[in-house]
Amino acid sequence: MSVTVKIDGLKELDKQLELLTKRAGKGVLRRTLREAAEPLAEKARALAPDDSGNLRGSITVSTKLDERQGRMHRRMIRDDKASSEMFVGPSYDLGGGGRHAHLVEFGTAPHIVGGKFAGARHPGTAPQPFMRPAWDADQQQMLERLKAKLWAEIQKSIARAERKAARQAAKG
Repeated sequence: MSVTVKIDGLKELDKQLELLTKRAGKGVLRRTLREAAEPLAEKARALAPDDSGNLRGSITVSTKLDERQGRMHRRMIRDDKASSEMFVGPSYDLGGGGRHAHLVEFGTAPHIVGGKFAGARHPGTAPQPFMRPAWDADQQQMLERLKAKLWAEIQKSIARAERKAARQAAKG
């Protein structure tokens, strides 16, 4: 599921962000996105079923996707030129629970099993949503955290760049 959020009223932030180099701006965005999204991941971990603990342990905040997710993501955003992205949710690489997270979140329909138990009837499983309720509960607070942290990080980066420029100017 992909969600795009538009935040109005941040023109001053945008102007300040333009004062930074592309590299510094990307670093600011990554740091603030990670910090703002971590409480969302905590809520999702708290809501995730704890049958084995693997699913809870797999929920992370990261800029990376596994190979399959990366291919799907590139197809979805082919024309989007976003400068920084952060993903929150179960990871295939952590805890082993990420591989079946979608089946837990949305449930499964009754079906006939293949493989070792071919022909057996599986009754299906009821959905146990954990990501969507976490997002619904934390969306507005996350945007507020993001605004506050982004402003603070931009100010710190600009001050750092100004100090560096002053040192270089003093050296001659």
